[in-house]
Amino acid sequence: QPSTETVTGEGVPGKTGVNSRIEEKRRAALLGGGQARIDAQHKRGKLTARERILLLLDPDSFDEYDMFVEHRCSDFGMDSNKNKYPGDSVVTGRGRINGRLAYVFSQDFTVFGGSLSGAHAQKICKVMDQAAMVGAPVIGLNDSGGARIQEGVESLAGYADIFLRNVLCSGVVPQISLIMGPCAGGAVYSPALTDFTFMVKDTSYLFITGPDVVKSVTNEDVTQEQLGGAKTHTAVSGVAHRAFENDIDALLNLREFFNYLPLSNRDPAPVCECHDPSVSTCVCTYIHAH
Repeated sequence: QPSTETVTGEGVPGKTGVNSRIEEKRRAALLGGGQARIDAQHKRGKLTARERILLLLDPDSFDEYDMFVEHRCSDFGMDSNKNKYPGDSVVTGRGRINGRLAYVFSQDFTVFGGSLSGAHAQKICKVMDQAAMVGAPVIGLNDSGGARIQEGVESLAGYADIFLRNVLCSGVVPQISLIMGPCAGGAVYSPALTDFTFMVKDTSYLFITGPDVVKSVTNEDVTQEQLGGAKTHTAVSGVAHRAFENDIDALLNLREFFNYLPLSNRDPAPVCECHDPSVSTCVCTYIHAH
């Protein structure tokens, strides 16, 4: 007769050691690049990658993917333990916004400036693939300095994989980009391919290359704000659709905006009850007049 005893793992050699290592990795993943870099992020008026996700999604709804993934680069001393961070430089997963499913990735500027490694790209591609498969929006919280130069062409190949999915998901599921930090190079191409692009005033920038390179090539002095700030992209280039005062304002407005989107091209647009008396008066007047 089959045993009904529950296996707890107690007394199994090495079990306690494995559990402690897992918990140690989990604590390291939650801390990102370390407390000093988190404090620096806060001093700039910015939230961390995990704080942004917690504010965007409904409480206790976030299911994280690949928390323990680390980069695979062994060049330039990158294989040393001090350069290994569980989860690498992006937090990915799925959750709910006002009860509706969404897939999210949030780049962590405290880990190598949010730069994109091969592992980082694979994590983003995974949530994009699952979003397209089940029919749910993809939201990217972008805070990245671009490609991770230590990984060379592997990082660039990662961008190609993401761009491919941007194109394949276009017209299938909504893609939303919220620019929350200085994004340059490869980090700006994907947001420009998405359906909606929002920025944060004074802390977010979108440019192919920075002011220093512009100065060296064209001998022109230009500030970050002039080159790729929120005002430039909302009023001049048209790349961004709207800018918000700070991270909290942006994320709360994104939660509200999400209510008006269909989850996919197979899902009808949400119908919201209107509580504006002026609209009801206008509709009634029009009906009576016709």
